[in-house]
Amino acid sequence: MSYDRIHFIASQAPIAEAARELLISRHGQTPVEAADVIVALGGDGLMLATLHETRTRNLPVYGMNRGTVGFLMNDFSADWLPERLGAAEEALIHPLRMRARRADGEEVEALAINEVSILRAGPQAAKLRILVDGRERMAELVADGALLATPAGSTAYNYSAHGPILPIRAEVLALTPMSAFRPRRWRGAILPKAARVAFEVLEPEKRPVAAVADSFEVREPVRIAIESAAGIAHRLLFDPGHGLEERLIREQFV
Repeated sequence: MSYDRIHFIASQAPIAEAARELLISRHGQTPVEAADVIVALGGDGLMLATLHETRTRNLPVYGMNRGTVGFLMNDFSADWLPERLGAAEEALIHPLRMRARRADGEEVEALAINEVSILRAGPQAAKLRILVDGRERMAELVADGALLATPAGSTAYNYSAHGPILPIRAEVLALTPMSAFRPRRWRGAILPKAARVAFEVLEPEKRPVAAVADSFEVREPVRIAIESAAGIAHRLLFDPGHGLEERLIREQFV
């Protein structure tokens, strides 16, 4: 496929800004409203922000790493960009939809491409009741928090919390505790992608939490409901042989 109209975006890092200026000088800058593709220059944080900001445009995003980790990015090169875009493989990823309700009844909604995290927001551990599809599965988890991760996000915060890496095409989600105190040996669960997960905050005034969908934070919720947003698909482009499936497999052998 040919992508002739390119919109370039970069993080605030000087190396990313310099790359953006160089590529614009070679290929021009199409307004995002008229673009065929977005080229994002930075790290994974920029990629997530770009996907969130352009969700309604249904544009593929091709990332080039000018950041730190760059798990969602391709290697940077200023050369042969049209050819690389034309040969790129597309991956579709579906985000999670979080609905966080505060004590006064206010509900805040957000999408998460990587994970939704429930984190203690005070000096004491959080106490959480966990329900799956309306059925109580754990009456009380005492921990620093817990998260629900997509396959695309399973190598991020989830992996740091000792959660499993999930194949990109797996129809499952990873539910992972963070520093669980009780039950001490609970390592989490793998749930069907269609599962509806809810966390109810026990003793919320004494043990407040924050709910974070990627980087969007809701303070002091009392209930957090999460489900897959199957009707939303983000389009990522990767160089042949270096797509998300290969990256997730490779990550397990390092």
